[in-house]
Amino acid sequence: MTSFQLRHTLPLFLLGLPLTAQVAMASGLEDLLNSIEQESLQRLDAGSNDEALSRSDLESAESEEVVTAPVLTPPPALAPMGLPIQHAKTSCPALQQQILAALGAEKSAWSVTVVNSHGRVLADVNGDRSRIPASNQKLVSTAIAIDRLGPDHRIRTELWQLPDGTLRLQGGGDPTFGFSGLRRFAKLAAGSGGSSGNPTNTPVKLQLEEEPATSWWPSGWTKPDRQYAYGAPITRLALTSNALDMSVRNPPQRMQRLLSREISRNGRKAQVSTVPAGTPEPAGSVLLFSESSKSMHHLMSLANGESHNFTAEVLLREGTGSWRLREAQGRALNWLRQQGIQVNGVRVADGSGLDRGNRLTSQMLTALLLRMEQHPYAKNYFASMAVAGERGTLRYYFPGSRLKGRFAGKTGTIRGVKAVSGRLSTPQGPLYVSMIANGSYGPVARMRRMLEASDKYSACLPVPL
Repeated sequence: MTSFQLRHTLPLFLLGLPLTAQVAMASGLEDLLNSIEQESLQRLDAGSNDEALSRSDLESAESEEVVTAPVLTPPPALAPMGLPIQHAKTSCPALQQQILAALGAEKSAWSVTVVNSHGRVLADVNGDRSRIPASNQKLVSTAIAIDRLGPDHRIRTELWQLPDGTLRLQGGGDPTFGFSGLRRFAKLAAGSGGSSGNPTNTPVKLQLEEEPATSWWPSGWTKPDRQYAYGAPITRLALTSNALDMSVRNPPQRMQRLLSREISRNGRKAQVSTVPAGTPEPAGSVLLFSESSKSMHHLMSLANGESHNFTAEVLLREGTGSWRLREAQGRALNWLRQQGIQVNGVRVADGSGLDRGNRLTSQMLTALLLRMEQHPYAKNYFASMAVAGERGTLRYYFPGSRLKGRFAGKTGTIRGVKAVSGRLSTPQGPLYVSMIANGSYGPVARMRRMLEASDKYSACLPVPL
C-alpha cells in the first residue's frame, strides 16, 4: 500500500504526551522534507542551463513572500501527429513482440503503452482498457496543480482577528504544517507575539475553520485504510498531515487540545471552537499572521516521489479550486479534456489513488506525460518523480539494471494492483511508458523486462501506419 514513511514511528499513546515530547519524536517529518528539498533542487539544477544559485540566494528565495503564481504560458500547439492514440497497428513490431513475451499468459491482466517524443505508439497492449491505477492517479493531481498554480505556489495558514476580538484560524491543508507552526500561532493568539507572555484572566476566543467530518475521507477509502497514516483524513487544518504512526481520527479535536495547551503555556486560557470552512469574515476583520507551506515543488515531490496520499488529495483540491470532492472530480476531467487527452473510460474518484473506484488507461497516462513534457513547467513535473535505483518509491526498483538513474516515474501499489508510469531517458530521446497490472503475479520483474526492451528498441524506425 502506498504510504508516507517517517523515519521515526510514533505509537498512538504518544498523543497524550506533552507537546515538547511529540515535537521531538515527530522530527522525522522535517528531516524528510529537508532531504526532499536538497534532492529536488539538485534534480532541477541538473536539468537546467541556468547559473547555479548560491546558498544565500536559495535561502533568500525560500524566505521571500510569494503573492501570486506567474501567468502561465500555454503549452505549444500539438504536432500534427497529436497526442498518443492507439492506431490499427503499433509502429515498432520488434518492441511489441518483446512486450508480449514479457507479459506471457498474463496479457489480459495488463495495460501497457510505450510512446516516443513524437507521439508515436511504439508498443501497446490493452492500452485502452480501464484499470485501477493505484497511486498513478497522483500524476493527474500533480499535473493539474502545477498547471493551475505554478511552482511557487504555497498553501497558507492564516490567523484573523474579527471585529469583536475573536480570532479565527484558516488553512488550506498544508501537509508541511508542524508543531513549530502550531506554537507560533498559539503564541500570537495568546497576545505575546515575539515577547514574553502577558497573563490575563480574559480567555482567548479562537475559531478553527474546518470541513465537516463527512467529507474528511473519499467515500471509497475503506475503514481499515482510514486507520493507517496513509489513509489519514483530509482537513484544512492538519498537524503533521493528520498522522503519526497511525491516522489521527479527529483532527479538529486534536488541534483544539494542543492549541489550548500551548496557549495556556503562554499565560492565557483559551476557548477553542470550530466553524464551517468558508464562513465569511465580518467586515473589518484583520489578518494578523500568515504562514506558508513549502513550495509547490516540495509538495509535488511528496506526492509523486514519496507517494504521500494526504498531499496528493490537497493538491487535487487546490488545483481544481474546490474542496468539494465531487466538484473537484468533474473539474479534473474537464482539465484533461482541455489538454486534448481522451477520457473515455477514465474515472477520477480521489486525488491519491487509494480509492479503488479510480480508472485510468495506459494510453491516457502516456498522453498526459507527453503533454506535460510540452508544458512550461515540465522540468518541475518530472523532477518531482521517483528515480529508479536512486530516490523515492523507485529507489529499490530494478537493482543492477541499466535503468538506474534513467527512469523517472510514479509507482502505484494497492492490493492486487501494481502500476509504474514515467519517462525513460534513452540516447534516441525520451520514451513515455505506462504499465498497469490488475491481478498480476510478480509484476515488478515483468516491468523491468518491458522497460529494458523499450530502452533496447528506442532506436526502432517506425513502420508506416
